[in-house]
Amino acid sequence: MLGLVFLYPLALVVQQSLTPENGGGAFDAYARVFASHAFREALGTTVWLAVGATVGCLVLGFVLALVIAFVPFPGSRGVAKFIDVFLSFPSFLITLALLFIYGTVGMANGAWTGLTGAADGPFHFLTTPWGVLLAEITYFTPFVMRPLLAAFSQLDTAQLEVAAGLGARPARIVRQVILPEALPALAAGGSLVLVMCLNEFGIVLFTGAKDVTTLPMLIYGKAILEADYAAACVVAVVNIAISVGLFGLYRVVGKRAGA
Repeated sequence: MLGLVFLYPLALVVQQSLTPENGGGAFDAYARVFASHAFREALGTTVWLAVGATVGCLVLGFVLALVIAFVPFPGSRGVAKFIDVFLSFPSFLITLALLFIYGTVGMANGAWTGLTGAADGPFHFLTTPWGVLLAEITYFTPFVMRPLLAAFSQLDTAQLEVAAGLGARPARIVRQVILPEALPALAAGGSLVLVMCLNEFGIVLFTGAKDVTTLPMLIYGKAILEADYAAACVVAVVNIAISVGLFGLYRVVGKRAGA
């Protein structure tokens, strides 16, 4: 069933990338795509957005998980439960919510024009790479928080009490006690977010960032808009190779770290 449903269509994608429609060599489509400025730009944009979003999710997720796990406040259990619900939301829904707030005719621009009488508001960053980055960090941060909260729930609180009793300040406790225990969860959440950001399509599409072209957007453009299926399959193969390569690297590093 796995071979029929997944591996066979994947093999067809690879075959299509090696079968030019107008004849020629098997790797002509690869040479043409790799030489194009659009592909190189999309590859660079995809990598920096994925890396930037992963770093942002790791930092923000770690801070928020610390607050939820170790800072008592009313409703902390409800917030932790909401994270599980948040994981089921589609990515375009979060982007749509950001558009309602920061879009060209969103609430923030509407409040600004209402207060100042200006014809236009100052918030237009959602259609830029920074808007895509904000949307990805907003959506993917809970994917880092979930394994962190699970790791923090297994942490022996006696270690924290002993460290505090010996005079360690909170920052030192986080750095020397909590952070070492959280590293496997950070690696797991970060690797998941990195792979998902590399393949994210809905967020880029719904922000309306016309000047932001990632590899999934390039695949869509080549296949649907230009009907260049060979080029689309080449980009898809590259995207798959990067994702699988990063996942394999994570597994190797994880095994060595565990050993």
